[in-house]
Amino acid sequence: MDHLLAIQILCTALCLSTNLKLSVGVDTLSAGQILADGEVLISPSQIFELGFFYPGSSTRRFLGVWYKATPNVVVWVANRQNPINASNGVLTLSKNGTLILSKAQGTVIWSSNSSMAVSSPVLHLMDSGNLVVVENSVNIWQSFDYPGNTMLPGMKLVQDPDNGAASFLTSWKSEDDPAIGEFSFGIENHGLSQTIMMKEKEKRYRAIFWDGHFPGFPDSRDATWNAKIGSNRGRLVSVSQPLDDSVQTRLVMNYSGSFQRFMMDDQRDGWVLMITSPRDSCDNYGWCGYNGVCKIYKTPECECLPGFKPKSEKEWRIFDWRSGCSRNLPLDCQREDGFLKVQGIKFPDSLSFRLNTSMNIGECRDQCLKNCNCTAYADPYFKNETNCLMWFGDLIDMREQAADAIDGPTVYIRVPVTELDHVTDSTVKKKGSAKTKLILIAVFPTMFILSLCFGGLLLRMRRKRQALLTASKKSREELELPLFGLATIVAATNNFSGENMIGEGGFGPVYKGNLSAEQVIAVKRMSRESEQGHEEFKNEIVLISKLQHRNLVKILGCCIEGEEKILIYDYMQNKSLDYYIFDQERKALLTWPKRVEIIMGIARGLLYLHHDSRLKIIHRDLKTSNILLDDNLNAKISDFGLARMFEGEKNAARTKRVVGTYGYMAPEYAFDGKFSIKSDVFSMGVVILEIVSGKKNRGFKHPSCYQNLLEQAWLLWKENRDMELMDPCYNSSYVESQVKRCIQVGLLCVQNMADERPMMPSVVLMLSTEDTVLPQPNIPGFFVQSDSRYSQRSEFESEKSSSCTITTSHVEAR
Repeated sequence: MDHLLAIQILCTALCLSTNLKLSVGVDTLSAGQILADGEVLISPSQIFELGFFYPGSSTRRFLGVWYKATPNVVVWVANRQNPINASNGVLTLSKNGTLILSKAQGTVIWSSNSSMAVSSPVLHLMDSGNLVVVENSVNIWQSFDYPGNTMLPGMKLVQDPDNGAASFLTSWKSEDDPAIGEFSFGIENHGLSQTIMMKEKEKRYRAIFWDGHFPGFPDSRDATWNAKIGSNRGRLVSVSQPLDDSVQTRLVMNYSGSFQRFMMDDQRDGWVLMITSPRDSCDNYGWCGYNGVCKIYKTPECECLPGFKPKSEKEWRIFDWRSGCSRNLPLDCQREDGFLKVQGIKFPDSLSFRLNTSMNIGECRDQCLKNCNCTAYADPYFKNETNCLMWFGDLIDMREQAADAIDGPTVYIRVPVTELDHVTDSTVKKKGSAKTKLILIAVFPTMFILSLCFGGLLLRMRRKRQALLTASKKSREELELPLFGLATIVAATNNFSGENMIGEGGFGPVYKGNLSAEQVIAVKRMSRESEQGHEEFKNEIVLISKLQHRNLVKILGCCIEGEEKILIYDYMQNKSLDYYIFDQERKALLTWPKRVEIIMGIARGLLYLHHDSRLKIIHRDLKTSNILLDDNLNAKISDFGLARMFEGEKNAARTKRVVGTYGYMAPEYAFDGKFSIKSDVFSMGVVILEIVSGKKNRGFKHPSCYQNLLEQAWLLWKENRDMELMDPCYNSSYVESQVKRCIQVGLLCVQNMADERPMMPSVVLMLSTEDTVLPQPNIPGFFVQSDSRYSQRSEFESEKSSSCTITTSHVEAR
């Protein structure tokens, strides 16, 4: 029968090849018509085209669908596995509704598999990008049922065990070859419903389905993504995005192993990369080994579950966590074990599991205790469903999900009763010590400290101190910040002696102090002449006391007496970043690997501020002098006096009082007072380029008449001379691909249009993943020359001329 079908298709193709050709520009193909190489179908609103194309630099021809405005963005390919080696391809629609792709001489390359009997089918290219064979408004066949590497709005990824339906994305082999590559993305209902990315048969990334969404999955609740979830009896059946004419977006399974979401910027007919998964190292499957939890904002980022310890301390000391963790004590079913509640983590993978859809959470606990091999249980939380999920054996692929830590998934980990008692005792002791500390150091509530900022109320407030201390116990969750006496600070800094002064900023001088032989502090004293006053002081206390991250400077307390307003921090022995990179002698101390670590540290700190802290913080004054370096030269973002907090969905604001540092300010902030997370990203880009080049952006001077560092970096990148930007001081330690990647990421961050700049999750991923394909940067902010022309400089201009000769050479992206 297969031979007869093949003969029938071949004969149909030969017969139809003599029929009328298609009129160019229409959106339909009727039975008996052909689409030859060089002709296209165009969707009704001129959004998509169907035709033959060369992928990348390949010389082989494929039939596919692409965006008319950006023809290089192909969204579907018919003959992925069977290219045509010449421009002689022909697409025909047979009278029985079968699409047949063949060579002009009749050799069949590909065909659709329509099984319905029809008499007058029509092929339509829809504005959604869907290629549909219809008869009397009934779909006979559609390309959306056979996705390639791209998911478009209206397309579904499906995994339905009831009817055997399944569809998933598969990457191209390379940018020049649309054949099925080694990466795939789809739905898995093996125990726990989740979406997974595979590299052939190896899991690379997964996002669990919980409470109707994907906690920790990028954009799962983003209005522009607007994922539509189909579920059946608690199982994830489909994931799609409804059609929306107001926005063009696409999801791509990249050939390098990245799952990316793009949005169209209509103003420039270009695609903007919005988010990429995996986002960071914690998204890599099993990053912390068995029974380990990944916490991206801690050092080290891998921890063992409560009741567990590293299997190999030696390996964990060098940040190799693959061996995972083992129990401190073995389980003892005879004495009955207990469970520790771990909240806000991604459920472990379902390697060995049992799902019971008729048990509540209490019954689930009891059932797990009865089975000595049950190591954890949880409620998968399908709304209006009763479910019990139990794990057996080791647990794998867990990460802390800060955004969902309060209401996120909860797992109950089985431990021996003795281990449970140990953890409980430790918790009690910790709470007790915190209470004692509260009494000893006299923690003030937020309103008390803010009132003190106005100075005149100090005397009366001190008389009411005892009453306020009692009230502070009710509001200590708002602010837990020790108060230091002025006498203590005076003694620590030798009465603010000049010998102890280590720097000075807009707030005032900074002093080194010694509270004891072991504890060294940095003391920031507000100057009476300071342009930064009560608001900045209050701002820094309220914001930074609530932020905890390894790449943010730690505040120890404050001092408020009379007119004195003082902040006390951890002392950073290695001072600030600008102390090194702009000094001709000290800059050599920062090798290239260390500079990469510093860049990553700053990026992770900013990611925390923008996306993962309890508050959404815009720093507004990110610069090299506000990056402090600890004993190991780890980066710490400091100086939050100008920072602003956003709540809810708000991401931007406008001010009449523009404060900050020129050279690091984004154009929209410097000129219009508009600041957002994208203005911080601009500052991040400037800092990256300064670290790479060892040059300051502000006060930049170059003999070849570049107006600023951003302009020099962009023009060198355009001319494929970007390595000339590199500071020669680390010439013996650099990795060329890393230097180029940092320069390109820096240029993406400093693009003139705020909407074009990437978000910090994308910045961190682009910096940390070598195989991520980077977008092409556009003109940076404060670009003095024309956006389509730049100066051609002779080799002698830098020495013999103080002015630049401008010609009209057009810049093309490389």
